Amino acid sequence: MRWKKYTVDTTTEAEDLIAEALLEIGIQGAQIEDNVPLSDEDTKGMFIDILPELPPDDGTARVSFFVDPNEFTNMTEEEFLIMVREKLEEVRVFADVGSLDISVSETEDVDWINNWKQYFKPFMVGDILIRPTWEPIPKDWRYSISLSIDPGTAFGTGSHETTQLVLTELQKYIKSGDRILDVGTGSGILSIAALKLGASHAIGTDLDEAAISASKENMAENGVDSKAFELILGNIIDDDSVKALVGEESCDIVLANILAPVILLLQKDVARHLKKGGIFIMSGILAEQEELITDAIRSNKALELIGVSHQGDWISLTARKA
Repeated sequence: MRWKKYTVDTTTEAEDLIAEALLEIGIQGAQIEDNVPLSDEDTKGMFIDILPELPPDDGTARVSFFVDPNEFTNMTEEEFLIMVREKLEEVRVFADVGSLDISVSETEDVDWINNWKQYFKPFMVGDILIRPTWEPIPKDWRYSISLSIDPGTAFGTGSHETTQLVLTELQKYIKSGDRILDVGTGSGILSIAALKLGASHAIGTDLDEAAISASKENMAENGVDSKAFELILGNIIDDDSVKALVGEESCDIVLANILAPVILLLQKDVARHLKKGGIFIMSGILAEQEELITDAIRSNKALELIGVSHQGDWISLTARKA
């Protein structure tokens, strides 16, 4: 089988945002190419004797992703590319994204879906052990709860800085019996963690059917009762039927590990779903976007900003319903 390779022409400033935007619509395994030299921090732990010589960094970058041509069943390739371009254009508000031209080519027969699995190993986030379903629990590791995750084609192994930031904040604020709303649930990792930490019920919303499927599989893998983890396919920001299903002032904690533009929209209305004193934990925010999002939260009279955390190039914000 041959794979379609799509390459987006962009900038080094926007390459991470472009990769995140692709993940938001269910495209995993983005490949980034640029001429930025690797730093000492980048190469730490890598067995490299001689680094490749790169041309001068001109600020350009290429972000590629791969699609099985047989996946074009519900839409044509043209419709697929229109969807991708519309998503990528959202990033233009926050960074110089360049041309966003997309070129198409074909690759050799490579198992793109599974090759990345060799790099996903067990790790800890606070007292939570996260491991892929195909890896055993490491001996002598101490943890309070463990999660077995197979992200499938949905974003969310837990290894990304944004997911770890949310999990860290979640462990600070969750209480036994809490009700959780997980916006953009992806693989379901945040909701499953919340339930294992003592939450009584979680609602996960997502726009991607692949995320719903992956969440169900991970729910079963972790022994989570389907009655405790409710999944909704839809957009809570502008779909009144989804808002009604979640309910008014029904949640103790809202989790949102999504892109900054979506958080800007979500924060305007999220308080309607939170109980008084409820907690809103959000990530998917680049460090350079911190002022933009914090200003929006501070301007929202329904929310009080109570925490900012950093990890790598990413931040998480925590707010409380006033």
